[in-house]
Amino acid sequence: MNRKQFIKQSSSAAAGMLFIPSMLRNQKMDDMILGHNNKRYRINTKWSQLSFEQYPVKDCHEMVQDKLGRIILLTNETKNNVIIYDKSGKLITTWGHEYPGAHGLTLFNENGDDVLFICDNSRHQVSKTTVDGRVLMTLDYPKEIGLYTKAEEYVPTETAIARNGDIYVTDGYGKDFIIQYDYKGNYIRHFGGRGDGDKYLMNAHGICVDYRDKNRPCLVVSSRQQNAFKRFTLDGVYIDTIPLPGAWVCRPVIKGEYLYAAVLQTQARQGEQSGFVTILDKNFNVVSNLAGSQPKYTNNTPDEMYQTIKVFQYPHDVCIDDEENLYVAQWNSGHVYPYKLQPV
Repeated sequence: MNRKQFIKQSSSAAAGMLFIPSMLRNQKMDDMILGHNNKRYRINTKWSQLSFEQYPVKDCHEMVQDKLGRIILLTNETKNNVIIYDKSGKLITTWGHEYPGAHGLTLFNENGDDVLFICDNSRHQVSKTTVDGRVLMTLDYPKEIGLYTKAEEYVPTETAIARNGDIYVTDGYGKDFIIQYDYKGNYIRHFGGRGDGDKYLMNAHGICVDYRDKNRPCLVVSSRQQNAFKRFTLDGVYIDTIPLPGAWVCRPVIKGEYLYAAVLQTQARQGEQSGFVTILDKNFNVVSNLAGSQPKYTNNTPDEMYQTIKVFQYPHDVCIDDEENLYVAQWNSGHVYPYKLQPV
């Protein structure tokens, strides 16, 4: 299923929800406890204290926290592509009108200064900006690798930045390659792509650099339609696959010893608002599913995971702040603002 087919299918399924006032939808959700084991959270669906008329959102795609403790949200609403909150949900500022396909948001501390990397599906570009929106660098489609005949074939969804400044871009809605650049934007290599075999990807939606094993840093890449993460070395050599049966996982987000990921939907209920959030430990074992099934393993492989409580529709990203609170941004979910989840 490509992006256009999924949007059409899921938009129809979600249509009924769009006409239910969000206040009524969320009344019974607040204070609900979600998750398992040592990763349980109380949900707050009213965290964002914004007026939709003044500060509208379309799809709330991704969120990060900057060094000042602010929560930064990326939406493809060009009235305010970037909304910056404090941790209580109050507005600090907004900016951005030029990113109609705003999708991926990565923060990197560059010599003491926070910078953002924005993937735009519609512009077929990656933009590096300051936290207040000044463009520092633009990466266009990678014509130098000889596999793209036009920009429209390249639909970047995410970036990850290594400690040395190398930039990894996932072409998650295009040809599924990972393209690696140096910190100046010079092409280094590409890997992944579609094909038969473990090293290939299907919907390479997200990526992160995993430094938890100091002796063996690696890349963790979403292969969403295969319900898996795949690991690669920093120079693009395939390591292994982490199966997550039933879960269309979005980008991996690492905080401390844990990996967090929004699950857009479940394999068995595609287009039916069946999303949840999953949390894995440092050994890539699932320890908690927020609004999802109890983690269970058979022959060292997770049993198929699924939504158990309809709290989320299509969760698209998870941000973990400096107090271990979670923020969940959702795609195609009735223009809903992010939810906050506090650990219990």
